[in-house]
Amino acid sequence: MVSHPAYPEVLLHIDGSWCKAASGKTLAVVNPALGDAIGSVAHAERPDLDRALEAARKGFGVWRKTAAFDRYRLMRKAAELMRARAESIAPLLTMEQGKPVAEAKQEALAAADIIDWFAEEARRTYGRVIPARAPGVYQLVVKEPVGPVAAFTPWNFPINQVVRKLCAAVASGCSIIVKGPEETPASPAELVRAFVDAGMPPGVVNLVYGVPAEISSYLIAHPAIRKISFTGSTVVGKQLAALAGSHMKRVTMELGGHGAVLVFDDADIDAASRMLAAAKYRNAGQVCVSPTRFLVQEKVFDDFVDKFVAAAGKVKVGDGLEQGTTMGPLANTRRVKAIESFVDDALKAGAERKMGGSRIGEKGNFFEPTVLTRVPTQARAMNEEPFGPLAMLNPFRDFDEAVTEANRLPYGLAAYAFTRSAKTATAVANEVETGMMTINHFGLALPEVPFGGVKDSGYGTEGGADALEAYLVSKFVTQTGV
Repeated sequence: MVSHPAYPEVLLHIDGSWCKAASGKTLAVVNPALGDAIGSVAHAERPDLDRALEAARKGFGVWRKTAAFDRYRLMRKAAELMRARAESIAPLLTMEQGKPVAEAKQEALAAADIIDWFAEEARRTYGRVIPARAPGVYQLVVKEPVGPVAAFTPWNFPINQVVRKLCAAVASGCSIIVKGPEETPASPAELVRAFVDAGMPPGVVNLVYGVPAEISSYLIAHPAIRKISFTGSTVVGKQLAALAGSHMKRVTMELGGHGAVLVFDDADIDAASRMLAAAKYRNAGQVCVSPTRFLVQEKVFDDFVDKFVAAAGKVKVGDGLEQGTTMGPLANTRRVKAIESFVDDALKAGAERKMGGSRIGEKGNFFEPTVLTRVPTQARAMNEEPFGPLAMLNPFRDFDEAVTEANRLPYGLAAYAFTRSAKTATAVANEVETGMMTINHFGLALPEVPFGGVKDSGYGTEGGADALEAYLVSKFVTQTGV
């Protein structure tokens, strides 16, 4: 029997205080492994949002004047608190989201690394001097924080998705209102708690939960907010980007993906199949950069399929708190129904089932690791992001056919390639339309590298040195002696 620790009553954080919603309303939090409510989260409405907006406005006035070195010191302290608390945060994340507790702990520890990275970048928001055409004239470009930020984050990585937005904002001198995920609220609240306990001034970091559409429409349109950052589906992202555009707000969008994998016949098939199976079923496939369309050259297709299925067969599905579990439940019942629908549609279209494809048991949201082969391109799962433990393996003849399929969809978030040929690797990197490409290994999502997509997968980056630019204004100042 798995022991589940106590789950907290999750509160809002506004103007330096943890508080209930003004109305007293709450939303239930459900454990996806049990199917039962385990706690509640405060449900913010307009009075709470107005308080958060005023707090963010005042907090920005203080924080923008705080020296970059002092911002750096506070952030480094928050990072150390996350490391010290990772062991206790991880079970909360697992209980509300489902992923194995080892993955949950790694997410908490990775957040500390991200905080450290952005803390260092806070000290490097350099401007520049532009040579003048006339003597005695100085031409300067200075970097200033854009203003209060509204950030909207999903449930699949409750800490990771918040920490990138929060850190980019506070490192650059902005205040922020985070609309956290209602289904997984406790773990991002612990992230915010680390910043609060590190000494963050009131109003700089605010956290709310509620009805996503109501909160986003109110915050984005509000004149106090100057920058929007959203992670989620392409459909919702386009709606929010249009709303932000109508109010001339800066936007960073990290949207859906449909990761293409190109495995060439000269690749190390043993290593590729093993790495790709581990990546596919991480977080039950609920990963925006998850490899999904596996394109394997004909000569090695059957060998790759056999080895991939063998690796997938070793995945142990269960409660994320149970020792030995390598894949937890899907985060909610919506995902179970969606994956069932994708599989049924693909099979009707002519796909071959190699393993899985069904829900496990009646309790919780458990689903089998699933492998389909020779999936027709008209199948829904070949066109819509499955966002679950579904791998689709299709053969290809030559380089051009593989690249054409990789670029067929409007998505362009992440892509993968395996080959021993430097020439092929270079060509793939040049030809595949994607924001991120990793070849012969998995090197995405490190704090110091860019993270973002192209086409319908969004724009802007939430990693690396470029991430702060969207939170900074370049002000030109020119002067001469009186």
